[in-house]
Amino acid sequence: MGRGKIVIRRIDNSTSRQVTFSKRRSGLLKKAKELAVLCDAEVGVIVFSSTGKLYDHANTRQLMGEELSGLSIKDLENLENQLEKSMKGVRIKKEQILTDEIKEMSQKGNLIYQENLELHKKVDLIGQENAELRKVYGERNVDEANRASRPPYTVENGYDLHAPIRLQLSQPQPQPHNSEAPASSMKLGLQLQY
Repeated sequence: MGRGKIVIRRIDNSTSRQVTFSKRRSGLLKKAKELAVLCDAEVGVIVFSSTGKLYDHANTRQLMGEELSGLSIKDLENLENQLEKSMKGVRIKKEQILTDEIKEMSQKGNLIYQENLELHKKVDLIGQENAELRKVYGERNVDEANRASRPPYTVENGYDLHAPIRLQLSQPQPQPHNSEAPASSMKLGLQLQY
């Protein structure tokens, strides 16, 4: 079954109108290209949209440098101008693409540089922490070596800075209520053991 015929009149819905324009414009340009190839015809199509945008198609054989023998000087100059305009458009587009890529790469490079700086800061911080840990563990190792060389349970001059101190809570002892005991001999219930 084929399609039913439609009435050719202006489409009121702007979205539908734009879709129809796009599809039919593509079909028209495709048919023009096919006609040029199949029938060896010179075909040119110019279409303006409702917004004023230009869509065109021209046979490209002369643009490729073929079939130039029948052209006059003026035709060749027009062809040359058209080629120069086309090349200018191509170069502008190419330059824009390359500029965008350069900007993108530059931004990526800046991000990588910032990440690199942050990683260097982290590495430096970790290095400082490791140096501090080496100091602490190095001092502990020296202290342990000194303690191992001394006989156990020795106290020098009554005070050993490295001897472990054990604190232990005990119940307070009852105090006599007479005034004979000096105030300095009061027991607080905390005994230090060496």
